[in-house]
Amino acid sequence: MVKPILVLCIDRDNDLYEKAKVSGPLIGREENLEGATKLALADPEDTDANSIFSAIRMYDQLKADKKNVEIVTLTGHKKLGYKADLEISGQLNKILADIPAESCIFVSDGASDEEIMPIIRSRIKIDSVKVVVMKQAKELEKTYFVMLEKLKDPYYARIIFGVPAILLLLFSISSYLDLGWKPVALVIGLYLLIKGFGIEEHILSIGREFRFSIEKTSWLAYISAFALLLISLWAAQEAYVEAANLGLDGGKTVAYVLKSLLFLLPWMALLVIGGKTVDAMTENKKFIITRYALYAVALLLTAMILSIGAQWVLNLEEPYVSFGDFLLAILAGLVIGYTAIMIIGMIRKGSILSMKLEGKEVINENGNFVGKVIGVDARKEQLVLQNPLGRRFSFAFRHIYSIEDNIFVKAY
Repeated sequence: MVKPILVLCIDRDNDLYEKAKVSGPLIGREENLEGATKLALADPEDTDANSIFSAIRMYDQLKADKKNVEIVTLTGHKKLGYKADLEISGQLNKILADIPAESCIFVSDGASDEEIMPIIRSRIKIDSVKVVVMKQAKELEKTYFVMLEKLKDPYYARIIFGVPAILLLLFSISSYLDLGWKPVALVIGLYLLIKGFGIEEHILSIGREFRFSIEKTSWLAYISAFALLLISLWAAQEAYVEAANLGLDGGKTVAYVLKSLLFLLPWMALLVIGGKTVDAMTENKKFIITRYALYAVALLLTAMILSIGAQWVLNLEEPYVSFGDFLLAILAGLVIGYTAIMIIGMIRKGSILSMKLEGKEVINENGNFVGKVIGVDARKEQLVLQNPLGRRFSFAFRHIYSIEDNIFVKAY
């Protein structure tokens, strides 16, 4: 039997999901036509839609020539880079496992898709490359409009406008309080550290869960929490002035301010978590509550350890804390944290098993379709999924982070 030729189109920045809510990969002419049409209607200026239409035309031409051909569109991630390439690589591996294609024709809009070509070549032979260029797009004009579009993207807007704005605000506040440039340097250093070690994405993914909405009960908790935040910042400023008056050194000053912050700041965070928990209960999203419980436990244990650590550094008044007491608090935190994770894990498992999950679609955090649930393996704690090509595979419970009309899982 002659192996099929793959007409391969790639939406590296995942505009299909971000603009048209179409999850990839798209397999077959019908799925690609429907996806391209929805994307073109959502954003008529998007070049990915034109690339998919061009791929469909090439597919039709090859079909007319009696060729054994299949058409597939792979999707990446809105932030491009490693995440996008990893998602595309995973999708391509699954496609090639189900469609034993001998070679492919790569259809690209010529923007960032061509950067993925080495990854494609490492898995399948490329017979031809078709670059789709809009006829009216001259180079200078194209660059201008690309820049305008990127400025509308929240990710790039945060970098181009948000970061300078925050720096200006920090310098203004620091100058007003007569603190100099050191606090601003500390904040910038922390940001670069978070960015450099990839912690930012985890913080943002958690932050996206706590969006403000006047239509939900949690807005009351948010307003109360914001008031506590302002009071905490004022108390920290007063503590800094008091530490300076007491003549404390740098380390003790940090501990003194930290101790002041920890008086109200954990309660602020618990208010926010409590508000979201009430939202989840009223919306009958009980599975999410287990995740909020983990946040609450982590918050309380962190606050406890930091508070005891600050008291150990200071030791200005009774009760005095020794280094052994501080270590004991860390060990106790580890034991309590492990126990809490085990208990919440059992509750999560029970919650999953009590739901009717068969027939639900599984979507990963990048918005890509993973498969449809056809069964649940309680013993192995796994979902049994089936992809669009009929292939079955398993997915562990621990990857699930939300169950609604669809099941949302961490990308893998």
